[in-house]
Amino acid sequence: MTSPHEGDDEGSAAEREPLACARCGVLAEGPPPTWTLSVENGVRLHYCERCSRENLRAIEGRLDAQWW
Repeated sequence: MTSPHEGDDEGSAAEREPLACARCGVLAEGPPPTWTLSVENGVRLHYCERCSRENLRAIEGRLDAQWW
């Protein structure tokens, strides 16, 4: 069985665009699984693994209590 999106290149160009860490600016090809995604004021922001680890307490502090 095939996926309805299999072979469909729509959106694949956006996936190949390099991402920049919103904090330090380091670039990566595609969203690495170790990066953090944040939506702030409707804007998607990506943070590299190093910045995510260094700012873990601040990230946790912004979560609603139900998430911890």
